[in-house]
Amino acid sequence: MKLPKGSAFLFGPRGTGKSTWVNAVLPRALKIDLLKESTFVELVGHGDRLEAMADAQRASTLIIDEVQKLPPLLDEVHRLIESRGFRFVLTGSSARKLKRTAANLLAGRARTLTMHPFTATELGTTFDLQHAIRFGMLPTVWTQDDPKDYLRGYVSTYLREEVQQEALVRNLASFSRFLEAASFSQGQVLNMQSVAADCGINRKTVENHFDLLEDLLLAVRLPVFKRKASRKLVSHPKFFFFDAGVYRGLRPRGPLDADSEIDGAAIETLVLQSLRAENANAGLGYDFFFWRTTEGAEVDVVLYGERGLHGFEVTRSSVFREADLAGLRLFCADYPRAHGHLFYGGTRHYRFGRIEVVPLEEGLRGLAETLA
Repeated sequence: MKLPKGSAFLFGPRGTGKSTWVNAVLPRALKIDLLKESTFVELVGHGDRLEAMADAQRASTLIIDEVQKLPPLLDEVHRLIESRGFRFVLTGSSARKLKRTAANLLAGRARTLTMHPFTATELGTTFDLQHAIRFGMLPTVWTQDDPKDYLRGYVSTYLREEVQQEALVRNLASFSRFLEAASFSQGQVLNMQSVAADCGINRKTVENHFDLLEDLLLAVRLPVFKRKASRKLVSHPKFFFFDAGVYRGLRPRGPLDADSEIDGAAIETLVLQSLRAENANAGLGYDFFFWRTTEGAEVDVVLYGERGLHGFEVTRSSVFREADLAGLRLFCADYPRAHGHLFYGGTRHYRFGRIEVVPLEEGLRGLAETLA
């Protein structure tokens, strides 16, 4: 990912390294951290002090972290871009508050970028597939001695405190139950009524909670790919938490929970989050979907854009079966220009017409080239 020469919003879930990266790219910029209480209090109702801060440091480039904490400040940002030619990089872990308060989004004067967890490409020789499946791709799980403890803290502290601080839910205990119930829907077609029953919350509240997860960039719902559909398809979206490690941190586990079920969802999540990251980092412009007929034939992830049409299927098994190719075969039959990809746990490469079968780790390392 590259910063534009002008101003930019940089959104992404907490813990993806937005501030660290921006500070490294712009080491001489004036840094305004709205998570710091004294800074936040100083600027509440006194947005004009932003200019005085910059002038005191002779700075014309400013980084404002967690800008969603103080949406009115964007009016002053807008003015300083227009009148002084200042450059701003505005980071945030949620665009929800900005959208809900009709905040000034700078009328196109700032590009919007998204930061995702690491990819195999970015980690290079450091990348370890089993570590990624177990702990995900947030930067800290690759540097801490105890990534499991970090994820436990991320789930118990950040996910709950974030919504509490923003007063986004009234009942934190019921929201915690919802998070656990939602984890059982990872990689599945979403059934709102089933989730509501599992956590004992009414359906409308559950729908609002799912919206909240997306607004906080903590989850994504993939719609069904229906362009020029020639078969009857399901109508409900597919749900994912944004990172395999965060999913596993939320997913309750006991003697009745099969490793294969949890690992399978984690691997599919790892592929999806890697696709989303490569797409965002390179500005490829793909939209994300999945494809599933009412008879059960499925393609896990579908990417559609000016660069082409791709279908990805994932299996953890070291030996793929014809059944693993069935969904891709139907999809490519309906869309002859599509490229099919099966990532599996084996070591050999295969090609069946427009379907390529690739070992999972190699597939992840080669995604940038595959999508270009």
